[in-house]
Amino acid sequence: MRFHKYHALGNDYLVLNPSDFPFWKVPTMEQIRVICHRHYGVGSDGILWGPLPTKRASFALRIFNPDGSEAEKSGNGLRIFSRFLFDQGFAGASAFTIQTLGGIVQSVVKESGRLISVAMGQVSFHSEKIPVAGPPREVINEKITAHGREFTYCAATIGNPHCTILLPEISPNLARTYGPDLEADPLFPHRTNVQFMRVIDRANIQIEIWERGAGYTLASGSSSCATAAVAHKLGLVDNRVTVHMPGGQIAIEISPDFYVQMTGPVTKVSEGTLHAEIFSVKA
Repeated sequence: MRFHKYHALGNDYLVLNPSDFPFWKVPTMEQIRVICHRHYGVGSDGILWGPLPTKRASFALRIFNPDGSEAEKSGNGLRIFSRFLFDQGFAGASAFTIQTLGGIVQSVVKESGRLISVAMGQVSFHSEKIPVAGPPREVINEKITAHGREFTYCAATIGNPHCTILLPEISPNLARTYGPDLEADPLFPHRTNVQFMRVIDRANIQIEIWERGAGYTLASGSSSCATAAVAHKLGLVDNRVTVHMPGGQIAIEISPDFYVQMTGPVTKVSEGTLHAEIFSVKA
């Protein structure tokens, strides 16, 4: 049961190749929780299960959060998976496509795998696509309350849901305090990723992230795409934006119709094997 561990700006994932797990159709929720646990397992912010067969793209991928739930898309996860495909010789330096539940993306490996660009798809602010409860609309500058505090938020999707809150000052404590309630707010039937955003200037924003199914995280690729698009939609930044996070920076380029290109680093951490004994303990 072989695993491959990478991190993208401190957001770490384990890649599990289904061919190394012939006795698993897919890992169960309990197995995922144990494997991702920082004390009972290997420890990670999620599992990338692939490559899987597909006729729609070069490769297919399933993405699991550490709580066992499945994510539609992950920007950091896609960069990490692209690096894994490159390292294993499944993909080269030419562009290739990856199918996720949140849509098909195109990836290009650069600098021998240390830098990856992903065409993440089109950002939408429409409530029916995200989804957000209520009448059909673009969800821009609406009100939401958590822990008795009212915020103004914008919602977006790039294949997975996001709630972005613009503030003059942000902190990790802010994300940890309000993130859990906002993630599970009834407005978001599929729950949501949450970002607290500060605009530095027209080319730079800073975010703190509460990730759906994972909690506070040092970096997020899809959150970077969504918040940069929100800032651009609000007229606060230009179409090229550097997103600053506790783990580092991601470069975002936004087209006039809100298709987003994400470029950021990936670091290889380790390879190893899982022992069946870890599954004798519940995480």
